[in-house]
Amino acid sequence: MKKRQLLFLRDTLVFTFTTFGGPQAHIAILLREFVEKRRYITEAELMELNALAQMLPGPGSTQTLIGVAWKVGGLKLAIATFLVWVLPSAIIMGAAAIGYQTFAARGRVEEVLRFLQPAAVGIVAYATVVFAQKFLKTKVHTWLAISSLIATLILRNPYAFPLLILLGGIISSALETQPAEDALRTKLYANVNPNKVGYFLGILLFFAALGALINRTSPFSLPVRLFENFYRNGILIFGGGQVLVPLMYTEFVELKHYLTEAEFLSGYALQQGLPGPTFAFTSFLGAISLGNNGYGLWGQILGSVVAVVGINLPGLILILFIVPFWEDLRKITRIRNSLSGINAVSVGFMATAFISLMRPFGTNWMAYGVMAGAFLLLYFTKIKTPILIILGIVLGLLF
Repeated sequence: MKKRQLLFLRDTLVFTFTTFGGPQAHIAILLREFVEKRRYITEAELMELNALAQMLPGPGSTQTLIGVAWKVGGLKLAIATFLVWVLPSAIIMGAAAIGYQTFAARGRVEEVLRFLQPAAVGIVAYATVVFAQKFLKTKVHTWLAISSLIATLILRNPYAFPLLILLGGIISSALETQPAEDALRTKLYANVNPNKVGYFLGILLFFAALGALINRTSPFSLPVRLFENFYRNGILIFGGGQVLVPLMYTEFVELKHYLTEAEFLSGYALQQGLPGPTFAFTSFLGAISLGNNGYGLWGQILGSVVAVVGINLPGLILILFIVPFWEDLRKITRIRNSLSGINAVSVGFMATAFISLMRPFGTNWMAYGVMAGAFLLLYFTKIKTPILIILGIVLGLLF
């Protein structure tokens, strides 16, 4: 058994350094390598774990992989898998943040990144269109996306996001749960262990209470305030790393000014060129945020650690607690039916991020051209994001 677990960790390490393209690509590689090739779990089990991860807040790919590890070797293997999956990209992004500020001090950042930053906005546009095509299947979903876009553009408040997510889930659950399902639901509840469901809800309430406590102490320490920011967003983000961008941009750049738009876009573009989890982007944000506030090298390292722990902790604990009794929770129809509304609202968030990131272009027509070119290449060709990022860096160095 130990040999099988070590083999699983080895395969996870290979997966970490060779997986590009976000959650959709991640699940395809998991299917090929962990199901068809290694047979760690069945295809049906993988699809159920992926569906569960989509229903939970937090990093979807990370939660799916941890769920697979839990089924293969239990809690210890799940935690080891999390570290193997998250740490390499987080360390690279933290080091990039430290190097970025050193590089910026020499005055060469703008020339090298002048093509890369609008390309990053093109990547956001591409993700928005792909998500819209995937999730906006009905008029209700379309109106939910438009409403969340308008609301976030007007409110410009990070606390608008959880409210809109909640409303989206409630509306879709109410509209998509048929009367026949409601009648059946009473019968199904008889087979659901109420203690397990109550335990699950208790965990969520514990997260909320802890977040509120941290928020009350946050004015005394920027690292603690950062942890609260990332922790709260870790509870609220449905839909994976693409949804991370609008939430982080609104809160860290526009409202709290922890970092500049150029720094944010540079970090996002760099992360798109790296394998591993999209949530590793937070390592860059945390390090830059503390570096910009005079915390020095060790402060930047602390910021990177705080960000990675804060953003991943809620999703990690949720998946580890829920996988053992998912069979009970999956019987609750309204939980399943809330997902489509949450995803529709997330599309609106992504559109908000795209509009906000494009505003500073002003009359810089070259930026619009690069952005459009990046979008068209991703949408109409098989060129992958890492190649696009490398191309942007090379163009910046040459021109």
